[in-house]
Order: sequence, then structure tokens, then C-alpha cells
Amino acid sequence: MGCMGALSCVAVSGCDVSPADIPPPEPGVIEATTQGPTGAAPGTCWGRTVSPAVIETVTEQVQVQPAQISSTGEVQAFPIYRTETRQQIVKPRVDNWFETPCAAQMTPEFVETLQRALEARGVYDGEISGNYDAPTRAAMRVYQISAGGPDSPVLALSAARQLGLIAVDRATLE
Repeated sequence: MGCMGALSCVAVSGCDVSPADIPPPEPGVIEATTQGPTGAAPGTCWGRTVSPAVIETVTEQVQVQPAQISSTGEVQAFPIYRTETRQQIVKPRVDNWFETPCAAQMTPEFVETLQRALEARGVYDGEISGNYDAPTRAAMRVYQISAGGPDSPVLALSAARQLGLIAVDRATLE
């Protein structure tokens, strides 16, 4: 692989990032996890989206010295203020958990059925491969968002039920 100019070579040669240096993704964000929210039933799997914190910059005038007023009520010195600017969290980060099929359920046959269901709804035009690959994840995300589900490439249990891939528990219907 050759360089296309000295600047390109310098930028590439300075990168010493190994796979060990890259932190693993947070549980549930990219793949389903059994490390669900507090109180999750044992044996269930979960996906998660993260709503970032909303931070705003607040600028305000803070009085450093009050006005000096004489006994006759005459202003001797005006108050002194300073401007303070700080960051303030308006809305904290929120983990949005949703139940998902566990890895054991995501067999190649199941994924093929998922791909066909997404294809039938016009959101997937890739190969029916049985691999939960990037095009399948992207189509899954598009479908889930359009169905009012999570903005995630992780298959939500609710979306799997809407697609007819997983039986709906009768107790939840009553």
C-alpha cells in the first residue's frame, strides 16, 4: 500500500490503535444481552438504546459586591457583578431497555424468515442468507422505527411479534 503524499503517510503512521485498545460496546446497544435492566426476569435478553444527556450553557450575572448606600439613602458605590458561564444538565442520559429474542433463537432459519418478512414489507432488498449482517440490521432498524419501536439494530421482541416471527402470549392479549 503506497502513500499519496507526505501528509497522508504521517497521519496513518501515527496510528497505533490495536483492537485491544478499542473498548467493547456497551451491553445491549449493538447486540442483545442477558445483562438487562435491574429486575429483569432471569433467562430474558435485552437490547438498549441510549438517549444522550441534554446539556445547556447557562450564563448569569452574579453579584460580587452589593451597592454601598449612605445613611441618608444616597448611593455611594454601585453594586459589582461578574459574568459566570457554566454547563448544566437539563436532562440526564437515559437507558431505554427493550426485550429481545435471545441469541439461541437467532438461528439462520429464524434470520432467513426475518429477512423474508422485512423484504415483504419493502425495507430489505438483500440476499436471504440467514446471517444477521449489516444490511439486515439496517433494515431491522428502519422497520422498528417505522413501527414505533426502538431506534436500534437489535431486534426487539415487540417487532418480532409484529412481524409474526414469535408467538404472542395469550395472557398479554387478555
